Amino acid sequence: MENVIWLSGHERLVDDIVRAENCSLFDSAGKRYVDLESGVWCTPIGHGHPDILRVMGEQASRIAHTGFCYACPEVAAAAEAILALHEMAGGKCVFLCSGSEAVEYGVRVAQAVSARPMLMTMSDSYFGAYGSAYRKEADAWFCFDWAGCTRCRQPDGCSEACERWAAVPFETIGGFLFEPGSSSGLVRFPPDNLIRSIVAKVKANQGLLLVNEVTTGVGRTGKWFGYQHYGLWPDIVAMGKGIGNGYPVSVTAIAPQVAKRLERHPVPYAQSHMNDPLGAAIAHTVLAVIQREGLIERSRDVAAMLMAGLEGIRKRTGVITALRARGLMVAVELRDDDRATRTTRTHRVLAERGYILAQRPGLNVLRLDPGLTIERLDIEGFLETFEAVLTNGK
Repeated sequence: MENVIWLSGHERLVDDIVRAENCSLFDSAGKRYVDLESGVWCTPIGHGHPDILRVMGEQASRIAHTGFCYACPEVAAAAEAILALHEMAGGKCVFLCSGSEAVEYGVRVAQAVSARPMLMTMSDSYFGAYGSAYRKEADAWFCFDWAGCTRCRQPDGCSEACERWAAVPFETIGGFLFEPGSSSGLVRFPPDNLIRSIVAKVKANQGLLLVNEVTTGVGRTGKWFGYQHYGLWPDIVAMGKGIGNGYPVSVTAIAPQVAKRLERHPVPYAQSHMNDPLGAAIAHTVLAVIQREGLIERSRDVAAMLMAGLEGIRKRTGVITALRARGLMVAVELRDDDRATRTTRTHRVLAERGYILAQRPGLNVLRLDPGLTIERLDIEGFLETFEAVLTNGK
């Protein structure tokens, strides 16, 4: 791997994974590892799902890529299915390659159609690796620090009586970009009252609601999309990761009322793999598999089992200081020093014992995002191993 630039901040623990099946990984010696993070949270229906493999072959054999002046009906069919999930009939979709791109495209749409191009978001949001949503420059973004809002007990939502709320320049804000729970990988959920208050204020000013569902979408939180836990109706939704089950495809969905405005203010954006039929066919199939196999409903039962086990470990060991979760998106905080020594050691030992999960770089936080198809026996095995590692260090 000396000729490969590795991801900054992440420790490479296994060098020779050569095969994957559902939530199992295998190295060149045949050792099995349980994948508890779905790659990079990207395989909700498991590695190598037979329907995905079939559609990849069939669609690629017909046409995988189209140009700017001709199209494939599969793209329209996939768009229709995605818009139906968001109750955006009559809206528009664009198929892209990464979650970062889907978010950035949505931002550009909002800036193009809004009379007020400034956007608001939470200070701990992560939206991708490039573009305006990545940079969050002060003249284009207002970043709201909601750290103190978790202790607020106002039953009727936010008001001018709150200094933090009063400081928000709503008169300049044309849209709110919401990340419903990932919080830069730390799995934190802004209070319902706060989010509903922000959305109501922005909408009252004819602003837009944009949602980043790259991490929280496609069943990850026990619902199709994270925004559904807040009872919201977004104008623009960015999807990635799980929508392609490991294939690099992303989607930006746009509600009909915004799509109409976009006709008058088109976004100058061209990308070589925009609306490729292969990516669209895969995304369409991922949705069909989740619906047909009842995976969201199944995931809620598995999540309840996982959280009950983690809560038991927390009580018995005293090492876990916090558990944050929604569906199969879980953060486990450990009692540790400022160098995250215990967390790093635990992460390494779990990999040696055959369990792959994520450590947030340099922090005392482990993250689990297993596929919705993970076997209950694998969850049981992980819980037993995790408690042993926290108790004995091995």
